[in-house]
Amino acid sequence: MEKFKYTLSVIIPFLNEKESLPVLIRKLTDAVDQFSSRSEIIFINDGSSDSGAEVVKAAAVKDSRIKLISFKRNYGQTAAWAAGIEHAKGDLITFLDADLQNDPADIAALTKKLDEGFDVVSGWRKNRKDSLFTRKIPSQIANWLISKVTGVSLHDYGCSLKLYKAEILRNVKLYGEMHRFLPAYAAWEGARIAEIPVQHFERTQGVSKYGLNRIYKVFLDLITTTFLGGFATKPLYFFGFLGLIALFGGLATFSVVAYRVLILERKEATPMIFMMVVFFLSFIQFTLMGLIAEISTRIYYEGRAQKTYRVKETVNF
Repeated sequence: MEKFKYTLSVIIPFLNEKESLPVLIRKLTDAVDQFSSRSEIIFINDGSSDSGAEVVKAAAVKDSRIKLISFKRNYGQTAAWAAGIEHAKGDLITFLDADLQNDPADIAALTKKLDEGFDVVSGWRKNRKDSLFTRKIPSQIANWLISKVTGVSLHDYGCSLKLYKAEILRNVKLYGEMHRFLPAYAAWEGARIAEIPVQHFERTQGVSKYGLNRIYKVFLDLITTTFLGGFATKPLYFFGFLGLIALFGGLATFSVVAYRVLILERKEATPMIFMMVVFFLSFIQFTLMGLIAEISTRIYYEGRAQKTYRVKETVNF
């Protein structure tokens, strides 16, 4: 079997998935065999309370390509991906959930597509085996919204199985729930993105860690991502634009009030006075928010060595 020329880093966060890990490890080692011998499989133990970490440790003893990072507590998928990216040494980086719903064998198909001249290849769960109302429909709405807002159109932002050239991710800093927006970040860095269908299976082991409560998180992080994508280095432009709108509103209402008082000589109170005050106060507020954001941006870019997670243990690093 002809091998790919790349060194691959596979990053797998897990939380209480001990039932699925033995099968997943076997499938992953078969998939990674098609790449350079220096490839690696990085498991991120995101604060599991079961014996999943011990399953990975046992496999790591037999195969040095299998590595483990255990967090001190549960920090979430974004922090797990950030830790994986920081420790990954491969030419290519891919992510995989530990629930066996994606097939590691599809990594080869993603790599072949990457060889056509792309920097990122996104998996698309075209025949998704999940609940219609709690998973599929919310996901479709989120995919449409994210595609429209970011300008990076994908059918399936939520599919973890995506392949990246490592240099695309080296300077990306992830916070909150922003791992799902990685393709948008990559596109803003100039990456060429493709999307291909991948297999998807029903969950047969463990319990899903995702629910409808993450919808509002996605929406709020989408706002943050859009802001960072367009105004990360110039936030005053964003808040200043809103401030100018408020200023023009204030001037317009002031003109109406002045016309009523000076020309029509009407002295009675009018709601326009209240609107005028609100507009002028909004102008001041947005301007000050812009200045504060500018200061925060400087702090962010000058001192962003702070990590969003704490490591308890590492194996095979």
